[in-house]
Amino acid sequence: QVQLVESGGGLVQPGGSLRLSCVVSGNIFSSYAMDWYRQAPGKARELVATVNSGGSTNYADSVKGRFTISRDNAKKTMYLQMNSLKPEDTAVYYCNRHYIPYPWGQGTQVTVSS
Repeated sequence: QVQLVESGGGLVQPGGSLRLSCVVSGNIFSSYAMDWYRQAPGKARELVATVNSGGSTNYADSVKGRFTISRDNAKKTMYLQMNSLKPEDTAVYYCNRHYIPYPWGQGTQVTVSS
């Protein structure tokens, strides 16, 4: 049974930074593309960024130039470095496998507010 555990969220002021982590247990990690998603209150879950097995990345226009996705296959961990945070980045952030998602984890709350 694959488990996804997200961490690193918190309360930060506009313009601040956070680094999220996603640990994947119970399956081969290095072979799959992985995604970060977010869901704001009252809104649908949206795709934020993708990193494929070779390290190539893709970003939503709303975070391009501010967020950086990366992965450490040896640690079975994915990261999301978030800089220049804005109030509209406030959401619960989730990670999952691209194309064929695993059961969703609990997510990590990111709140951007002064």
